Amino acid sequence: MLRQILALAALLALICVTPVEARSLDEILKDGTLRVGVNPNFPPMSSFGMTNQLEGFDIDVGRRIAEAMGVKVEFVTTETAQRVPFLVSNRIDIALGALTRTPERAKLIAFTVPLHSESMGVITTDKVSAETWQDLNREDITLVNMRGNLSVEILKDKLPKPKVLLVDGNADTIRAIAQGRADALVENVDFFLNFLKNYRNVTWRVLDDPIFVAYCSLGVGRPYQDLVNFLNVLLFDMHSSGEINALWERWYGAPMAVPINPVPWF
Repeated sequence: MLRQILALAALLALICVTPVEARSLDEILKDGTLRVGVNPNFPPMSSFGMTNQLEGFDIDVGRRIAEAMGVKVEFVTTETAQRVPFLVSNRIDIALGALTRTPERAKLIAFTVPLHSESMGVITTDKVSAETWQDLNREDITLVNMRGNLSVEILKDKLPKPKVLLVDGNADTIRAIAQGRADALVENVDFFLNFLKNYRNVTWRVLDDPIFVAYCSLGVGRPYQDLVNFLNVLLFDMHSSGEINALWERWYGAPMAVPINPVPWF
């Protein structure tokens, strides 16, 4: 059932998108510009900083990839639900923004080896009586999440009883809890902690028992395997040298909860 739901969600997202062949590595090099899709509302992955310039982990990674190619980087802002459609329609060359590898998405786009992991946990408040994520499986609970997130469909299977409130951006999820419109967010906790400081009158709680660990990669439009091959070689070097973990610690202030060991992936 979960696989059927994911397939339907992907179909609906792409119903108005005409597939266009992605640019090859040679075409990107000839053009001199790499188009990188990033979410502008997703600190510390990517967001507009104090000088109104994009900054974050994804921005540093995108610049590093363009540097290794010897081309300029063009960041294209995409919301969560737009990542796959933008690749399918050839509006971007690669997609960042914590794009989780799944079989259903792999029917539509290509993936590199993992860039980083994500460990799904719970953000809630002292108003909610729950010690584990299983304690949220109640009809009096409202879970908030973002439209287009893989976790929306996963939680239908793991936590079927709560009501669900869907919003458009990462910041909107925490705002909904602070305003009392939702009780909890079940997602990669690291991605959302920055938003908690905006609501200091709320007593936040993080339940750290993970539901599962997933892996996020760079998304690439089909069918060009040469671009995927280049990115895989570069990611191996960046993982092996510790460069990716260093960037993660710079933006998150702590090591990656589940670090990527490059050897099994290559």
